[in-house]
Amino acid sequence: MKIKRCSENPIITPGKYDWRAVTVFNPAVLYENGRFYLYERTGGNLRPFKCYIGAMESEDGVHFRHMNSEPAVTPEMFGFPFGSVQDPRIVKLDGRYYMTYALRPCAMGYNPTGLGVPESYKPDYPDGWGTPEHYLTRSGIAVSDDLLHFKPLCYTTPLDINDRDNVLFPEKINGKYVLLRRPEEYIGERYGTDRAGMWITYSDDLMAWSEPKLIAKPEEDWEYKKIGASAPPLRTDKGWLTLYHGVDSQNIYRVGAMLLDPENPEKIVARAKGFIMEPEEYYEKFGLFIPNVVFPTGNIIKDGLLYIYYGCCDTAIGMATVPVEELLDFIFNN
Repeated sequence: MKIKRCSENPIITPGKYDWRAVTVFNPAVLYENGRFYLYERTGGNLRPFKCYIGAMESEDGVHFRHMNSEPAVTPEMFGFPFGSVQDPRIVKLDGRYYMTYALRPCAMGYNPTGLGVPESYKPDYPDGWGTPEHYLTRSGIAVSDDLLHFKPLCYTTPLDINDRDNVLFPEKINGKYVLLRRPEEYIGERYGTDRAGMWITYSDDLMAWSEPKLIAKPEEDWEYKKIGASAPPLRTDKGWLTLYHGVDSQNIYRVGAMLLDPENPEKIVARAKGFIMEPEEYYEKFGLFIPNVVFPTGNIIKDGLLYIYYGCCDTAIGMATVPVEELLDFIFNN
């Protein structure tokens, strides 16, 4: 599968404001009224590594400008002044804009080692903060009516497990809201998988969610450690086009693709055995933290092309395109 990278990659890099001085990556993206909206995960420092979400816009999907000099989403909005809000995805549903996010109530500290996975530590916080559960990652949903101002809506996962890569479908299916999850502790015989996989859950009102069901688990060598949902699924005439990420034994992040049944998204219609994207360019191989990472969290279909927006080594943001029909053919034929 040949993905065409934007010639101006990385299209978004750190700087300008103190809350994005260190890094930008893993963006949510929406195309609305002829304009691209992008929500970047940013970091202002490493110790602690406290993250925010900034709002940007563009006419061409390549050259973005900030919509505000302040971040659109902060951990303080959820009542966690020492926390970190991470990895947004966004969809439009029933005329409103819903952003899923991962929230760590207390930010970790990180120290790049130059050897791959960074050293991490738990900073000292005031009494009542920094307890073990505060370092777990919980996911939730924030809502907006104007694509700039967001308000917390609900949590989609409990606080006592690490559960991220929560991704909403952009429309109801059989009258229900649908969400993908990746609970890291759901492994073992009772869960049907020995490594973290992709789960699905439903809701009537976005507030209460059903018990999740496992729909996909690691199968190939490039998925050796875990898989998880990437960008929001997109409806095609062949089913829900769903990108996901896989991590191999050397911590290399690659991108896979599958199709889910349009009326029963628990059913996988087709899943390519091979990945569609892997680190190739220098900005995908070297960065702030873990090297060799392509991590897509936003995608749209426009004029027959799939636009993929992805984080590069937790350091910058890249964009790539591929004709939708070519990608669908690859999924079915591989």
